[in-house]
Amino acid sequence: MVGSRAYRPYHRYSDRQGSLPRGSARRHPTAAPRGPRLPGRTQAARALRELAALSRAQFDAPDEGEILCLAMDHIVAAGPYSAEAGYLKVGGELVPSPRNGQTHALAVGRRVRHLAGQDGKVSVVGRPWGRALGLRGPGVLHGYLVVTSCSRPTKAEQSLLAMLVRHTAAALSVAVAHRRQREDALELHRLREERTALQRQLISVVAELGYERAVHALMADVAASGGGEEAVTRALHGLTGLPALVEDRFGRLRSWTGPGRPVPYPEPDPVCQDEMLHAVARQAGPVRIGDRLITLIRPHGEILGALALVDARDETDEHTVLALEHAAASLAMEMTHLRNLADVELRLHRELVDDLLAGTNEASAYARSEAVGYDLHRSHYVVVVQWSNRIANDSFAQTVGRAASAVGMRSLLTRRSDHVVLVADDRPHARALYEALARETGTRSGTIGVSAPSDSLNDIPHHYQEAQRALDVRRHSRERYGTTFFDELGLYRILGPGNDYRELETFVHEWLGQLIDYDSRHQAAMVETLARYFDCGGNYDETADSLAIHRSTLRYRLQRIRDISGHDLANVEDRLNLQVATRVWKIVLGGPG
Repeated sequence: MVGSRAYRPYHRYSDRQGSLPRGSARRHPTAAPRGPRLPGRTQAARALRELAALSRAQFDAPDEGEILCLAMDHIVAAGPYSAEAGYLKVGGELVPSPRNGQTHALAVGRRVRHLAGQDGKVSVVGRPWGRALGLRGPGVLHGYLVVTSCSRPTKAEQSLLAMLVRHTAAALSVAVAHRRQREDALELHRLREERTALQRQLISVVAELGYERAVHALMADVAASGGGEEAVTRALHGLTGLPALVEDRFGRLRSWTGPGRPVPYPEPDPVCQDEMLHAVARQAGPVRIGDRLITLIRPHGEILGALALVDARDETDEHTVLALEHAAASLAMEMTHLRNLADVELRLHRELVDDLLAGTNEASAYARSEAVGYDLHRSHYVVVVQWSNRIANDSFAQTVGRAASAVGMRSLLTRRSDHVVLVADDRPHARALYEALARETGTRSGTIGVSAPSDSLNDIPHHYQEAQRALDVRRHSRERYGTTFFDELGLYRILGPGNDYRELETFVHEWLGQLIDYDSRHQAAMVETLARYFDCGGNYDETADSLAIHRSTLRYRLQRIRDISGHDLANVEDRLNLQVATRVWKIVLGGPG
Protein backbone atom coordinates (compact mmCIF):
# COMPACT_ATOMS: atom_id res chain seq x y z
CA MET A 1 0.00 0.00 0.00
CA VAL A 2 1.17 3.49 -0.70
CA GLY A 3 2.80 4.92 2.37
CA SER A 4 4.09 1.55 3.66
CA ARG A 5 7.73 0.91 4.39
CA ALA A 6 8.29 -0.52 0.90
CA TYR A 7 6.65 2.37 -1.02
CA ARG A 8 8.53 5.33 -2.53
CA PRO A 9 5.72 7.28 -4.19
CA TYR A 10 7.64 9.76 -6.34
CA HIS A 11 10.99 8.19 -7.10
CA ARG A 12 12.51 9.49 -10.36
CA TYR A 13 12.53 6.60 -12.80
CA SER A 14 14.03 8.18 -15.93
CA ASP A 15 17.04 9.54 -14.00
CA ARG A 16 18.13 5.92 -13.56
CA GLN A 17 16.62 4.18 -16.54
CA GLY A 18 17.31 6.65 -19.33
CA SER A 19 14.94 8.76 -21.37
CA LEU A 20 11.98 7.74 -23.49
CA PRO A 21 12.49 6.93 -27.16
CA ARG A 22 13.49 9.69 -29.51
CA GLY A 23 10.72 12.17 -30.06
CA SER A 24 9.29 11.82 -26.54
CA ALA A 25 11.63 14.04 -24.52
CA ARG A 26 10.42 15.07 -21.08
CA ARG A 27 8.64 18.40 -20.96
CA HIS A 28 7.63 20.59 -18.06
CA PRO A 29 3.95 20.27 -17.16
CA THR A 30 3.28 23.96 -17.84
CA ALA A 31 5.29 24.12 -21.03
CA ALA A 32 3.47 25.24 -24.16
CA PRO A 33 2.76 22.68 -26.83
CA ARG A 34 5.50 21.96 -29.27
CA GLY A 35 5.70 23.76 -32.68
CA PRO A 36 3.10 23.69 -35.35
CA ARG A 37 0.96 20.64 -35.60
CA LEU A 38 1.94 18.05 -38.21
CA PRO A 39 -0.48 16.88 -40.86
CA GLY A 40 -3.14 14.57 -39.45
CA ARG A 41 -1.71 11.12 -40.28
CA THR A 42 1.89 12.01 -39.46
CA GLN A 43 0.94 13.67 -36.20
CA ALA A 44 -1.36 10.78 -35.17
CA ALA A 45 1.31 8.17 -35.97
CA ARG A 46 3.91 10.07 -34.02
CA ALA A 47 1.53 10.53 -31.08
CA LEU A 48 0.77 6.82 -30.99
CA ARG A 49 4.48 5.97 -31.04
CA GLU A 50 5.13 8.35 -28.15
CA LEU A 51 2.20 6.94 -26.17
CA ALA A 52 3.43 3.39 -26.78
CA ALA A 53 6.91 4.36 -25.55
CA LEU A 54 5.37 6.10 -22.54
CA SER A 55 3.27 3.02 -21.74
CA ARG A 56 6.33 0.75 -21.85
CA ALA A 57 8.21 3.10 -19.57
CA GLN A 58 5.30 3.23 -17.12
CA PHE A 59 5.01 -0.56 -16.91
CA ASP A 60 8.77 -0.73 -16.25
CA ALA A 61 8.60 1.97 -13.56
CA PRO A 62 9.42 0.84 -9.99
CA ASP A 63 6.48 2.44 -8.17
CA GLU A 64 3.23 4.36 -8.49
CA GLY A 65 4.81 7.77 -7.96
CA GLU A 66 7.14 7.37 -10.92
CA ILE A 67 4.25 6.16 -13.12
CA LEU A 68 2.25 9.29 -12.32
CA CYS A 69 5.27 11.55 -12.92
CA LEU A 70 5.86 9.96 -16.34
CA ALA A 71 2.23 10.62 -17.29
CA MET A 72 2.46 14.25 -16.17
CA ASP A 73 5.80 14.88 -17.88
CA HIS A 74 4.68 13.43 -21.21
CA ILE A 75 1.08 14.61 -21.36
CA VAL A 76 1.95 16.56 -24.52
CA ALA A 77 2.29 13.26 -26.37
CA ALA A 78 -1.52 13.15 -26.40
CA GLY A 79 -2.11 16.70 -27.63
CA PRO A 80 -1.97 20.38 -26.63
CA TYR A 81 -2.26 19.56 -22.94
CA SER A 82 -0.61 20.58 -19.70
CA ALA A 83 -0.56 18.49 -16.54
CA GLU A 84 -1.73 20.82 -13.81
CA ALA A 85 -1.67 18.27 -10.99
CA GLY A 86 -1.55 14.58 -10.12
CA TYR A 87 -2.85 12.71 -7.08
CA LEU A 88 -2.40 9.20 -5.73
CA LYS A 89 -4.82 7.60 -3.29
CA VAL A 90 -2.95 6.65 -0.12
CA GLY A 91 -4.83 5.18 2.85
CA GLY A 92 -8.13 6.56 1.58
CA GLU A 93 -6.73 10.08 1.05
CA LEU A 94 -5.66 11.82 -2.18
CA VAL A 95 -1.96 12.74 -1.82
CA PRO A 96 -0.68 15.41 -4.29
CA SER A 97 2.33 14.74 -6.48
CA PRO A 98 5.50 16.79 -5.80
CA ARG A 99 5.20 17.87 -9.46
CA ASN A 100 2.01 19.81 -8.74
CA GLY A 101 2.35 23.53 -9.25
CA GLN A 102 1.75 25.84 -6.30
CA THR A 103 -0.32 28.47 -8.13
CA HIS A 104 -3.56 26.54 -8.26
CA ALA A 105 -2.72 23.79 -5.77
CA LEU A 106 -5.38 24.50 -3.12
CA ALA A 107 -8.24 25.24 -5.52
CA VAL A 108 -7.49 22.25 -7.74
CA GLY A 109 -7.08 19.97 -4.74
CA ARG A 110 -10.45 21.02 -3.29
CA ARG A 111 -12.15 20.48 -6.65
CA VAL A 112 -10.65 17.00 -7.10
CA ARG A 113 -11.67 15.88 -3.61
CA HIS A 114 -15.17 17.26 -4.21
CA LEU A 115 -15.55 15.00 -7.26
CA ALA A 116 -15.53 11.96 -4.91
CA GLY A 117 -14.14 9.51 -7.45
CA GLN A 118 -15.93 10.88 -10.54
CA ASP A 119 -14.43 12.65 -13.55
CA GLY A 120 -15.23 16.36 -13.83
CA LYS A 121 -14.38 19.81 -15.07
CA VAL A 122 -11.60 21.86 -13.44
CA SER A 123 -11.29 25.64 -13.77
CA VAL A 124 -7.77 27.08 -14.05
CA VAL A 125 -7.10 30.71 -14.88
CA GLY A 126 -5.86 31.12 -18.44
CA ARG A 127 -6.90 27.60 -19.37
CA PRO A 128 -10.38 27.49 -20.91
CA TRP A 129 -10.47 23.71 -20.96
CA GLY A 130 -9.68 21.56 -17.89
CA ARG A 131 -10.55 18.09 -16.67
CA ALA A 132 -9.85 15.94 -13.61
CA LEU A 133 -9.57 12.36 -14.89
CA GLY A 134 -9.77 9.40 -12.52
CA LEU A 135 -7.06 6.73 -12.75
CA ARG A 136 -9.15 3.64 -12.13
CA GLY A 137 -8.30 -0.01 -11.78
CA PRO A 138 -10.73 -2.93 -11.35
CA GLY A 139 -13.09 -1.71 -8.67
CA VAL A 140 -10.63 0.84 -7.23
CA LEU A 141 -9.56 4.46 -7.74
CA HIS A 142 -5.76 4.85 -7.82
CA GLY A 143 -5.74 8.63 -8.15
CA TYR A 144 -6.35 11.60 -10.48
CA LEU A 145 -4.62 13.34 -13.36
CA VAL A 146 -5.66 17.00 -13.79
CA VAL A 147 -5.20 18.15 -17.41
CA THR A 148 -5.77 21.60 -18.97
CA SER A 149 -5.50 23.03 -22.48
CA CYS A 150 -5.37 26.48 -24.04
CA SER A 151 -7.89 25.35 -26.65
CA ARG A 152 -10.61 22.79 -26.89
CA PRO A 153 -9.02 19.47 -27.91
CA THR A 154 -10.20 17.70 -31.02
CA LYS A 155 -11.91 14.31 -30.81
CA ALA A 156 -8.69 12.63 -31.89
CA GLU A 157 -6.73 14.45 -29.18
CA GLN A 158 -9.35 13.55 -26.57
CA SER A 159 -9.10 9.90 -27.65
CA LEU A 160 -5.31 10.02 -27.27
CA LEU A 161 -5.71 11.57 -23.81
CA ALA A 162 -8.18 8.84 -22.81
CA MET A 163 -5.69 6.24 -24.03
CA LEU A 164 -2.91 7.80 -21.92
CA VAL A 165 -5.18 7.80 -18.86
CA ARG A 166 -6.13 4.13 -19.37
CA HIS A 167 -2.50 3.08 -19.83
CA THR A 168 -1.49 5.02 -16.72
CA ALA A 169 -4.31 3.44 -14.68
CA ALA A 170 -3.35 -0.03 -15.92
CA ALA A 171 0.31 0.55 -15.03
CA LEU A 172 -0.77 1.74 -11.56
CA SER A 173 -2.90 -1.43 -11.08
CA VAL A 174 0.05 -3.63 -12.01
CA ALA A 175 2.41 -1.64 -9.75
CA VAL A 176 -0.02 -1.88 -6.82
CA ALA A 177 -0.40 -5.63 -7.33
CA HIS A 178 3.38 -6.12 -7.50
CA ARG A 179 3.94 -4.01 -4.42
CA ARG A 180 1.32 -5.87 -2.42
CA GLN A 181 2.74 -9.17 -3.55
CA ARG A 182 6.20 -8.10 -2.37
CA GLU A 183 4.79 -6.83 0.91
CA ASP A 184 2.82 -10.06 1.46
CA ALA A 185 5.91 -12.14 0.72
CA LEU A 186 7.97 -10.07 3.14
CA GLU A 187 5.27 -10.27 5.81
CA LEU A 188 4.90 -14.03 5.36
CA HIS A 189 8.66 -14.43 5.60
CA ARG A 190 8.70 -12.26 8.73
CA LEU A 191 5.90 -14.26 10.33
CA ARG A 192 7.61 -17.54 9.54
CA GLU A 193 10.84 -16.25 10.98
CA GLU A 194 9.02 -14.98 14.04
CA ARG A 195 7.15 -18.29 14.47
CA THR A 196 10.35 -20.26 14.08
CA ALA A 197 12.08 -18.05 16.61
CA LEU A 198 9.21 -18.38 19.09
CA GLN A 199 9.13 -22.15 18.68
CA ARG A 200 12.86 -22.39 19.24
CA GLN A 201 12.56 -20.17 22.28
CA LEU A 202 9.68 -22.26 23.67
CA ILE A 203 11.52 -25.54 23.09
CA SER A 204 14.59 -24.10 24.75
CA VAL A 205 12.70 -22.92 27.82
CA VAL A 206 10.75 -26.16 28.17
CA ALA A 207 13.91 -28.20 27.77
CA GLU A 208 15.55 -26.27 30.60
CA LEU A 209 12.64 -26.68 32.99
CA GLY A 210 11.76 -30.23 31.99
CA TYR A 211 9.14 -30.43 29.29
CA GLU A 212 7.32 -33.45 30.62
CA ARG A 213 7.00 -32.02 34.12
CA ALA A 214 5.77 -28.69 32.75
CA VAL A 215 3.12 -30.29 30.56
CA HIS A 216 1.94 -32.55 33.37
CA ALA A 217 1.70 -29.65 35.80
CA LEU A 218 -0.16 -27.47 33.32
CA MET A 219 -2.75 -30.12 32.54
CA ALA A 220 -3.13 -30.98 36.23
CA ASP A 221 -3.85 -27.31 36.95
CA VAL A 222 -6.41 -27.21 34.15
CA ALA A 223 -8.14 -30.30 35.51
CA ALA A 224 -8.06 -29.01 39.09
CA SER A 225 -9.53 -25.65 38.07
CA GLY A 226 -12.48 -27.33 36.33
CA GLY A 227 -11.84 -25.25 33.24
CA GLY A 228 -13.46 -27.80 30.96
CA GLU A 229 -12.77 -28.68 27.36
CA GLU A 230 -11.99 -25.12 26.23
CA ALA A 231 -9.32 -24.76 28.91
CA VAL A 232 -7.68 -28.01 27.78
CA THR A 233 -7.63 -27.07 24.09
CA ARG A 234 -6.38 -23.58 24.98
CA ALA A 235 -3.50 -25.03 26.99
CA LEU A 236 -2.69 -27.58 24.27
CA HIS A 237 -2.65 -24.89 21.59
CA GLY A 238 -0.36 -22.78 23.74
CA LEU A 239 2.06 -25.67 24.20
CA THR A 240 2.21 -26.84 20.57
CA GLY A 241 1.34 -23.78 18.51
CA LEU A 242 -1.13 -25.94 16.56
CA PRO A 243 -4.94 -25.65 16.44
CA ALA A 244 -6.47 -28.01 19.03
CA LEU A 245 -10.02 -29.36 19.00
CA VAL A 246 -12.37 -31.74 20.80
CA GLU A 247 -15.17 -33.70 19.09
CA ASP A 248 -17.80 -35.88 20.73
CA ARG A 249 -17.93 -39.54 19.74
CA PHE A 250 -20.39 -38.69 16.95
CA GLY A 251 -17.94 -36.25 15.33
CA ARG A 252 -19.61 -32.99 16.39
CA LEU A 253 -17.31 -30.16 17.43
CA ARG A 254 -17.27 -29.31 21.15
CA SER A 255 -14.25 -26.98 21.37
CA TRP A 256 -11.66 -25.41 19.01
CA THR A 257 -8.70 -23.20 19.92
CA GLY A 258 -6.42 -21.74 17.25
CA PRO A 259 -6.77 -20.49 13.67
CA GLY A 260 -8.44 -22.20 10.73
CA ARG A 261 -11.70 -23.30 12.31
CA PRO A 262 -14.16 -24.30 9.52
CA VAL A 263 -17.40 -22.29 9.58
CA PRO A 264 -19.77 -24.01 9.53
CA TYR A 265 -18.15 -27.12 10.97
CA PRO A 266 -18.73 -30.10 8.62
CA GLU A 267 -21.65 -32.36 9.51
CA PRO A 268 -20.15 -35.76 10.43
CA ASP A 269 -20.79 -38.90 8.41
CA PRO A 270 -21.75 -41.63 10.93
CA VAL A 271 -20.12 -44.42 8.92
CA CYS A 272 -16.84 -42.53 8.41
CA GLN A 273 -16.84 -41.46 12.06
CA ASP A 274 -17.16 -45.05 13.28
CA GLU A 275 -14.38 -46.16 10.94
CA MET A 276 -12.13 -43.38 12.23
CA LEU A 277 -12.81 -44.26 15.89
CA HIS A 278 -12.08 -47.94 15.29
CA ALA A 279 -8.88 -47.11 13.36
CA VAL A 280 -7.56 -44.94 16.21
CA ALA A 281 -8.69 -47.40 18.90
CA ARG A 282 -6.63 -50.20 17.29
CA GLN A 283 -3.39 -48.19 17.68
CA ALA A 284 -1.38 -47.38 20.78
CA GLY A 285 -1.07 -43.61 21.13
CA PRO A 286 -2.09 -40.79 18.78
CA VAL A 287 -2.78 -41.61 15.13
CA ARG A 288 -2.34 -39.32 12.11
CA ILE A 289 -5.41 -39.22 9.84
CA GLY A 290 -5.18 -36.64 7.07
CA ASP A 291 -3.86 -33.39 8.52
CA ARG A 292 -4.86 -34.30 12.10
CA LEU A 293 -3.09 -36.06 14.92
CA ILE A 294 -5.89 -37.78 16.87
CA THR A 295 -6.14 -39.52 20.22
CA LEU A 296 -9.28 -40.91 21.85
CA ILE A 297 -10.80 -39.85 25.14
CA ARG A 298 -11.85 -43.15 26.67
CA PRO A 299 -11.75 -43.58 30.45
CA HIS A 300 -12.43 -47.18 31.49
CA GLY A 301 -12.50 -48.23 27.83
CA GLU A 302 -15.63 -46.25 26.86
CA ILE A 303 -15.07 -43.75 24.02
CA LEU A 304 -16.37 -40.32 25.03
CA GLY A 305 -14.82 -38.32 22.20
CA ALA A 306 -11.62 -37.44 20.35
CA LEU A 307 -8.88 -34.85 20.93
CA ALA A 308 -6.90 -33.70 17.88
CA LEU A 309 -4.21 -31.32 16.66
CA VAL A 310 -4.38 -29.87 13.15
CA ASP A 311 -0.89 -30.35 11.70
CA ALA A 312 -1.05 -29.81 7.94
CA ARG A 313 2.76 -29.59 7.62
CA ASP A 314 3.51 -32.71 9.66
CA GLU A 315 5.65 -30.78 12.15
CA THR A 316 4.80 -32.83 15.25
CA ASP A 317 7.58 -34.34 17.33
CA GLU A 318 7.82 -36.29 20.56
CA HIS A 319 7.07 -33.15 22.61
CA THR A 320 3.83 -32.58 20.67
CA VAL A 321 2.76 -36.20 21.17
CA LEU A 322 3.53 -35.95 24.90
CA ALA A 323 1.43 -32.79 25.26
CA LEU A 324 -1.45 -34.39 23.34
CA GLU A 325 -1.46 -37.51 25.53
CA HIS A 326 -1.37 -35.49 28.76
CA ALA A 327 -4.18 -33.28 27.48
CA ALA A 328 -6.26 -36.37 26.63
CA ALA A 329 -5.73 -37.76 30.14
CA SER A 330 -6.77 -34.44 31.69
CA LEU A 331 -9.81 -34.24 29.46
CA ALA A 332 -10.78 -37.82 30.31
CA MET A 333 -11.01 -36.86 33.99
CA GLU A 334 -13.08 -33.80 33.16
CA MET A 335 -15.49 -35.71 30.93
CA THR A 336 -15.78 -38.53 33.47
CA HIS A 337 -16.81 -35.95 36.04
CA LEU A 338 -19.42 -34.61 33.62
CA ARG A 339 -20.60 -38.14 32.99
CA ASN A 340 -21.07 -38.69 36.74
CA LEU A 341 -23.14 -35.52 36.91
CA ALA A 342 -25.15 -36.82 33.98
CA ASP A 343 -25.73 -40.08 35.85
CA VAL A 344 -27.17 -38.15 38.79
CA GLU A 345 -29.39 -36.17 36.42
CA LEU A 346 -30.43 -39.41 34.73
CA ARG A 347 -31.47 -40.84 38.11
CA LEU A 348 -33.64 -37.78 38.79
CA HIS A 349 -35.16 -38.11 35.32
CA ARG A 350 -35.79 -41.79 35.88
CA GLU A 351 -37.64 -41.22 39.14
CA LEU A 352 -39.83 -38.61 37.47
CA VAL A 353 -40.63 -40.88 34.51
CA ASP A 354 -41.41 -43.81 36.83
CA ASP A 355 -43.95 -41.65 38.61
CA LEU A 356 -45.43 -40.39 35.33
CA LEU A 357 -45.90 -43.94 34.05
CA ALA A 358 -47.55 -45.00 37.29
CA GLY A 359 -49.65 -41.83 37.59
CA THR A 360 -48.65 -38.88 39.78
CA ASN A 361 -49.77 -35.49 40.99
CA GLU A 362 -49.56 -32.94 38.15
CA ALA A 363 -48.34 -30.03 40.28
CA SER A 364 -45.52 -32.14 41.71
CA ALA A 365 -44.59 -33.46 38.28
CA TYR A 366 -44.42 -29.97 36.77
CA ALA A 367 -42.26 -28.68 39.63
CA ARG A 368 -39.83 -31.59 39.38
CA SER A 369 -39.60 -31.31 35.60
CA GLU A 370 -38.66 -27.63 35.90
CA ALA A 371 -35.97 -28.58 38.42
CA VAL A 372 -34.32 -30.88 35.86
CA GLY A 373 -34.79 -28.41 32.99
CA TYR A 374 -37.55 -30.21 31.12
CA ASP A 375 -40.91 -28.82 29.90
CA LEU A 376 -43.84 -31.14 30.64
CA HIS A 377 -46.50 -28.67 29.48
CA ARG A 378 -46.27 -29.80 25.84
CA SER A 379 -47.79 -32.86 24.16
CA HIS A 380 -45.69 -35.97 24.73
CA TYR A 381 -45.09 -39.38 23.21
CA VAL A 382 -44.15 -42.50 25.15
CA VAL A 383 -41.39 -44.48 23.39
CA VAL A 384 -40.49 -48.06 24.37
CA VAL A 385 -37.12 -49.49 23.22
CA GLN A 386 -36.11 -53.15 23.33
CA TRP A 387 -32.96 -54.70 21.87
CA SER A 388 -32.61 -58.46 21.62
CA ASN A 389 -28.89 -58.60 22.44
CA ARG A 390 -28.87 -55.97 25.19
CA ILE A 391 -30.05 -56.22 28.79
CA ALA A 392 -32.08 -53.18 29.84
CA ASN A 393 -29.51 -52.06 32.43
CA ASP A 394 -28.06 -48.63 33.19
CA SER A 395 -25.49 -48.96 30.42
CA PHE A 396 -28.12 -49.63 27.79
CA ALA A 397 -30.32 -46.84 29.19
CA GLN A 398 -27.39 -44.42 28.77
CA THR A 399 -26.86 -45.69 25.23
CA VAL A 400 -30.52 -44.99 24.41
CA GLY A 401 -30.24 -41.53 25.97
CA ARG A 402 -27.14 -40.65 23.92
CA ALA A 403 -28.75 -41.88 20.71
CA ALA A 404 -31.91 -39.86 21.41
CA SER A 405 -29.85 -36.72 22.05
CA ALA A 406 -27.83 -37.34 18.89
CA VAL A 407 -30.96 -37.30 16.73
CA GLY A 408 -32.36 -34.19 18.44
CA MET A 409 -34.93 -35.81 20.75
CA ARG A 410 -35.65 -33.97 24.03
CA SER A 411 -36.78 -36.64 26.46
CA LEU A 412 -36.91 -38.09 29.96
CA LEU A 413 -35.78 -41.69 30.40
CA THR A 414 -36.19 -44.70 32.65
CA ARG A 415 -35.86 -48.46 32.28
CA ARG A 416 -37.88 -51.56 33.04
CA SER A 417 -36.83 -55.19 33.29
CA ASP A 418 -36.65 -55.78 29.54
CA HIS A 419 -37.01 -52.36 27.88
CA VAL A 420 -36.16 -48.67 28.17
CA VAL A 421 -38.90 -46.01 28.26
CA LEU A 422 -38.63 -42.45 26.91
CA VAL A 423 -41.11 -39.62 27.41
CA ALA A 424 -40.39 -37.34 24.42
CA ASP A 425 -41.78 -33.88 23.66
CA ASP A 426 -42.11 -34.51 19.90
CA ARG A 427 -43.09 -37.33 17.57
CA PRO A 428 -39.92 -39.34 16.86
CA HIS A 429 -38.69 -39.71 13.30
CA ALA A 430 -39.72 -43.04 11.78
CA ARG A 431 -36.13 -44.30 11.43
CA ALA A 432 -33.67 -41.83 13.04
CA LEU A 433 -33.66 -43.26 16.59
CA TYR A 434 -33.59 -46.86 15.34
CA GLU A 435 -30.63 -46.15 13.02
CA ALA A 436 -28.72 -44.30 15.77
CA LEU A 437 -29.22 -47.22 18.19
CA ALA A 438 -28.19 -49.72 15.51
CA ARG A 439 -24.89 -47.84 15.16
CA GLU A 440 -24.43 -47.61 18.93
CA THR A 441 -25.15 -51.27 19.61
CA GLY A 442 -23.62 -52.71 16.47
CA THR A 443 -26.76 -54.68 15.62
CA ARG A 444 -30.13 -53.98 14.03
CA SER A 445 -32.05 -56.54 16.13
CA GLY A 446 -34.09 -53.96 18.01
CA THR A 447 -37.72 -52.87 18.23
CA ILE A 448 -39.24 -49.49 19.11
CA GLY A 449 -42.88 -48.77 19.91
CA VAL A 450 -44.31 -45.22 19.93
CA SER A 451 -47.63 -44.16 21.46
CA ALA A 452 -50.16 -41.65 20.18
CA PRO A 453 -49.64 -38.07 21.45
CA SER A 454 -50.60 -37.37 25.05
CA ASP A 455 -51.93 -33.92 25.97
CA SER A 456 -52.38 -34.65 29.67
CA LEU A 457 -50.02 -36.06 32.29
CA ASN A 458 -52.85 -38.23 33.58
CA ASP A 459 -53.02 -39.97 30.17
CA ILE A 460 -49.34 -41.01 30.14
CA PRO A 461 -49.96 -44.42 31.80
CA HIS A 462 -52.54 -45.19 29.10
CA HIS A 463 -50.15 -44.08 26.34
CA TYR A 464 -47.44 -46.21 27.90
CA GLN A 465 -49.73 -49.20 27.23
CA GLU A 466 -50.14 -47.98 23.64
CA ALA A 467 -46.37 -47.90 23.13
CA GLN A 468 -46.05 -51.41 24.59
CA ARG A 469 -48.81 -52.64 22.28
CA ALA A 470 -47.07 -51.09 19.26
CA LEU A 471 -43.81 -52.77 20.26
CA ASP A 472 -45.52 -56.12 20.84
CA VAL A 473 -47.27 -56.00 17.45
CA ARG A 474 -43.96 -55.24 15.74
CA ARG A 475 -42.16 -58.07 17.55
CA HIS A 476 -44.77 -60.60 16.40
CA SER A 477 -44.91 -59.35 12.81
CA ARG A 478 -42.94 -60.68 9.87
CA GLU A 479 -40.52 -57.70 10.04
CA ARG A 480 -39.94 -57.74 13.76
CA TYR A 481 -37.17 -55.10 13.90
CA GLY A 482 -37.74 -51.37 13.44
CA THR A 483 -40.11 -48.66 14.69
CA THR A 484 -43.91 -48.95 14.95
CA PHE A 485 -46.34 -46.14 15.80
CA PHE A 486 -49.53 -46.95 17.68
CA ASP A 487 -51.64 -44.59 15.55
CA GLU A 488 -50.59 -46.58 12.46
CA LEU A 489 -51.63 -50.00 13.80
CA GLY A 490 -55.13 -49.88 12.36
CA LEU A 491 -57.08 -52.98 13.40
CA TYR A 492 -54.34 -54.12 15.77
CA ARG A 493 -55.12 -51.25 18.13
CA ILE A 494 -58.29 -52.99 19.33
CA LEU A 495 -56.98 -56.55 19.38
CA GLY A 496 -54.77 -56.26 22.42
CA PRO A 497 -55.27 -55.85 26.17
CA GLY A 498 -56.42 -52.61 27.72
CA ASN A 499 -59.05 -51.66 25.11
CA ASP A 500 -61.83 -49.28 26.06
CA TYR A 501 -64.91 -47.69 24.52
CA ARG A 502 -62.97 -44.55 23.53
CA GLU A 503 -60.47 -46.61 21.53
CA LEU A 504 -63.30 -48.32 19.65
CA GLU A 505 -64.83 -44.95 18.81
CA THR A 506 -61.46 -43.69 17.57
CA PHE A 507 -61.03 -46.71 15.32
CA VAL A 508 -64.54 -46.43 13.85
CA HIS A 509 -64.16 -42.70 13.29
CA GLU A 510 -60.85 -43.24 11.49
CA TRP A 511 -62.32 -45.70 8.99
CA LEU A 512 -66.00 -44.69 8.76
CA GLY A 513 -66.05 -41.10 9.98
CA GLN A 514 -66.48 -39.49 6.56
CA LEU A 515 -69.25 -41.90 5.59
CA ILE A 516 -71.08 -41.35 8.90
CA ASP A 517 -70.87 -37.57 8.40
CA TYR A 518 -72.12 -37.92 4.81
CA ASP A 519 -75.12 -40.03 5.93
CA SER A 520 -75.95 -37.49 8.62
CA ARG A 521 -75.86 -34.53 6.20
CA HIS A 522 -77.71 -36.20 3.30
CA GLN A 523 -80.04 -38.62 5.12
CA ALA A 524 -78.23 -41.40 3.23
CA ALA A 525 -77.35 -45.00 4.17
CA MET A 526 -73.78 -45.42 2.95
CA VAL A 527 -72.52 -47.10 6.15
CA GLU A 528 -75.49 -49.44 6.28
CA THR A 529 -74.95 -50.33 2.60
CA LEU A 530 -71.29 -51.10 3.27
CA ALA A 531 -72.12 -53.23 6.35
CA ARG A 532 -74.76 -55.20 4.40
CA TYR A 533 -72.27 -55.68 1.52
CA PHE A 534 -69.77 -57.26 3.94
CA ASP A 535 -72.51 -59.33 5.64
CA CYS A 536 -73.38 -60.79 2.26
CA GLY A 537 -69.78 -61.72 1.56
CA GLY A 538 -69.43 -59.16 -1.21
CA ASN A 539 -72.19 -60.74 -3.34
CA TYR A 540 -73.87 -58.01 -5.40
CA ASP A 541 -77.20 -59.79 -5.94
CA GLU A 542 -77.68 -60.80 -2.28
CA THR A 543 -76.69 -57.33 -1.07
CA ALA A 544 -79.07 -55.60 -3.51
CA ASP A 545 -81.94 -57.91 -2.53
CA SER A 546 -81.33 -57.36 1.21
CA LEU A 547 -81.42 -53.60 0.70
CA ALA A 548 -84.35 -53.78 -1.75
CA ILE A 549 -82.44 -51.78 -4.38
CA HIS A 550 -81.39 -52.45 -7.94
CA ARG A 551 -77.96 -53.96 -8.66
CA SER A 552 -76.87 -50.80 -10.56
CA THR A 553 -77.89 -48.68 -7.55
CA LEU A 554 -75.70 -50.83 -5.31
CA ARG A 555 -72.79 -50.47 -7.73
CA TYR A 556 -73.26 -46.67 -7.69
CA ARG A 557 -73.33 -46.58 -3.86
CA LEU A 558 -70.15 -48.65 -3.55
CA GLN A 559 -68.37 -46.28 -5.93
CA ARG A 560 -69.58 -43.29 -3.87
CA ILE A 561 -68.31 -45.04 -0.74
CA ARG A 562 -64.85 -45.31 -2.34
CA ASP A 563 -64.94 -41.63 -3.34
CA ILE A 564 -66.15 -40.33 0.02
CA SER A 565 -64.00 -42.47 2.33
CA GLY A 566 -60.86 -42.61 0.20
CA HIS A 567 -60.54 -46.33 0.97
CA ASP A 568 -60.24 -48.96 -1.74
CA LEU A 569 -62.47 -52.03 -1.29
CA ALA A 570 -60.13 -53.98 -3.55
CA ASN A 571 -57.26 -53.45 -1.11
CA VAL A 572 -57.03 -56.36 1.36
CA GLU A 573 -55.96 -54.23 4.37
CA ASP A 574 -58.57 -51.52 3.71
CA ARG A 575 -61.28 -54.15 3.20
CA LEU A 576 -60.41 -55.90 6.48
CA ASN A 577 -60.34 -52.68 8.51
CA LEU A 578 -63.59 -51.42 6.95
CA GLN A 579 -65.36 -54.71 7.67
CA VAL A 580 -64.26 -54.73 11.32
CA ALA A 581 -65.20 -51.06 11.65
CA THR A 582 -68.72 -51.68 10.31
CA ARG A 583 -69.15 -54.58 12.74
CA VAL A 584 -68.01 -52.44 15.71
CA TRP A 585 -70.25 -49.59 14.51
CA LYS A 586 -73.28 -51.83 14.22
CA ILE A 587 -72.89 -54.15 17.17
CA VAL A 588 -70.77 -52.36 19.81
CA LEU A 589 -71.64 -48.73 19.11
CA GLY A 590 -75.26 -49.30 18.23
CA GLY A 591 -75.32 -48.56 14.52
CA PRO A 592 -77.01 -45.39 13.17
CA GLY A 593 -77.26 -42.59 15.73
